[in-house]
Formats: sequence, structure tokens, C-alpha cells
Amino acid sequence: MSQNSYLVGLVGSGIGPSLSPALHEREADRQGLRYLYRLIDIDALGVGPEAVGDLVRAARDVGFDGLNITHPCKQLVIGHLDALAPVAEALGAVNTVVFEDGRAIGHNTDVTGFAASFARGLPDVSLERVVQLGAGGAGAAVAHAVLTLGAGHVTVVDAMPDRTADLAAALNRHFGDGRATAATPDALPALLARADGIVHATPTGMAAHPGLPFPAELLHPGLWVAEVVYRPLETELLRTARALGCATLDGGGMAVFQAADAFRLFTGREPDRARMLTDIAELAGAEPVRN
Repeated sequence: MSQNSYLVGLVGSGIGPSLSPALHEREADRQGLRYLYRLIDIDALGVGPEAVGDLVRAARDVGFDGLNITHPCKQLVIGHLDALAPVAEALGAVNTVVFEDGRAIGHNTDVTGFAASFARGLPDVSLERVVQLGAGGAGAAVAHAVLTLGAGHVTVVDAMPDRTADLAAALNRHFGDGRATAATPDALPALLARADGIVHATPTGMAAHPGLPFPAELLHPGLWVAEVVYRPLETELLRTARALGCATLDGGGMAVFQAADAFRLFTGREPDRARMLTDIAELAGAEPVRN
């Protein structure tokens, strides 16, 4: 008999506003599943990110089917897992842990989620010269996704030079020498003048961090703009870019597709991504994402 009851959770810091529980539970309800999605907030527990191993073991011991992992535990959790899927191993970060026969297997659905969203929302854009702003956890996943989609070259821009250099080096090891370079924000004017598009992967534009991540005059109509932020779905960057005639992609698709991939890993069932796109638009308080 196939399983129809699931217990999953999210481990991370400050995760109270997360839409993951609602996204997962809405889809599970439509599929007739009993599905509980719990938040395991290390801040509320009063523990540091290094406690992620204990939390994973405890979740497995009490019968969880899996966990999503978010900031600041995506790298730290790796040392506490029994195996990694190839994408997670290449990225060096895990956002989904599945418990199978007593083993904890790490996956990364941020990469597949952004790739699916991009292929759907910006299917015909040029990927010869891509600029990515942000080299943190989300940035690493997105850069891997862009190169997986066939980008010719990605320039990673971040205010932390060591982090940027490390990500560029990792991308070149995985995809081949010369596919990625590191740059500092002062290079953005020259980079964007000749780029095909920009991926924005910093917190700027979120409700708690409003504003533009760089001066509006650096945008031009020949540039496509992809956003990782999804609360709000329409950031100031997207609004400004769209007004200039840029092709744009909001962060809602990545949020949905990474959740959908995690749901499939947890349950073995295929979620209805179109319904989940409508869900996130409702949950984020915006118009439904256009298909």
C-alpha cells in the first residue's frame, strides 16, 4: 500500500515568514494526503547552525520523512548526511534531505527550481554573457543553474571578494575553465553595458530590504532581468526593468519549482506546478503568475 501520510519540516534561522509550509500542504491537500510541514527555527530553539546535525538525527529518529534546509545550514548539514545527489555534491550545498531506509540523502532543488523557472519564463533569451549579482547560498545555486542551461559565460559580482572568487573557481571546476569569472560591484557599469542579462541573487528588494541593488541607469532595454526574491513578487528592480522594456522573470517560479521538486522527493508523487504557481501568487499577495 502506498504511503499517504507525511511529516516534513524546514530547518533554518528566522523562518517564520516562510511560504514553504503553505505551498507543500496546499498541494498535499489537493492530492488527498495527510501532510504536516513543521518549522524548526534554530533561533526559536536557541541553538546555533552547528546544531543542524543533531536536528537532522532527531527528525529521523522521530519519524520525519524529510527536511528542507535553509540559511545558514545548507553547507553545514552535509557532514551529517549519508549520501549526496550529484547536483548537491557539485554545489556543496543541500536544501532537501530525504530519509530512506534509515539513511539521510541530501539534494539541492534550488538549482533545478531556478533552471525550470528560467526555462519557462525566459525561454528564448541569449545566454552568451550573463552577469550575476550575489554569490551567497542562493547565488551559488542560481549560477550552477544558469550554466547548466547553457550560458556561455557568467560573471559573478559580489561585495565579498573571497566568496566571489571561491564561487567562480567552483563553477570553472565543474563546467570547464573560462566559464565563470569574479568581479566587484564597481565593474557593474561596464559589465551590464555588454551583457545579455542579469540574475539578481541578493536580499535587496525584499520587504525588509527595499530598493534597487544597483543604479537604475545601468539597465537598458537589451537586458533581460531575472530575480530570486519572491516577497514581493514585483520588486523595485523588476518594476524598473519592465518599464524600460526589459524581459523579466520574478522569483516566484524558483520558489514554486524548488518546492515542487522537494515535494516529489518526499512523496514520490508529481505535484501540479501550475496550481502551485497560483498558490504562491495568492500567498505572496500578488496577481497570479502568468503561464
